[in-house]
Amino acid sequence: MTVSPDLAARGTYRPARPATPELLRSAFRRHAAGVAVITARGERPVGFTATSLTSVSAEPPMVSFGVGTSSSSWPVLAEAAHVGVHVLGDHQRDLAATFARSGADRFGAPTRWRPGPEGVPVLDGVLAWLVCRIVARVPAGDHRLVVAEVVAGDADGAGRPLLYHEGRFNALRD
Repeated sequence: MTVSPDLAARGTYRPARPATPELLRSAFRRHAAGVAVITARGERPVGFTATSLTSVSAEPPMVSFGVGTSSSSWPVLAEAAHVGVHVLGDHQRDLAATFARSGADRFGAPTRWRPGPEGVPVLDGVLAWLVCRIVARVPAGDHRLVVAEVVAGDADGAGRPLLYHEGRFNALRD
């Protein structure tokens, strides 16, 4: 492979690295992502912080997110008919950290929540929340890609979105 002298002189050429989990993690640390919390009703409510939330379709309204099969939430999500999807505001870094922390009492104080449609836990104070019916759980390596159809929600929360970048929760800047 020939590298142009211009790229070599500027030091911008780097040879490709083989695909590894660390390469993927490093690449996605560079990708700013919105922060959401996914919840589900089980014997006890479960939830986790997700940066993989994606709008899939407007008609019908559908979303997707990834969840690790080793996650403490996975056994409930594997059986749940509905999930809650919560878009967090930049004032909710602590909430995002709570739902990201292994072993945390995610639904204890100071988390404020209530049972919503279909009995799904709905978090208070978020920018937007949706209750969705799960339509598919697609195997994807050590994760499952969950596809869900929106059945109810509210998108009238106030504030600016919380972002995740370089391993930290961040605010959106103008």
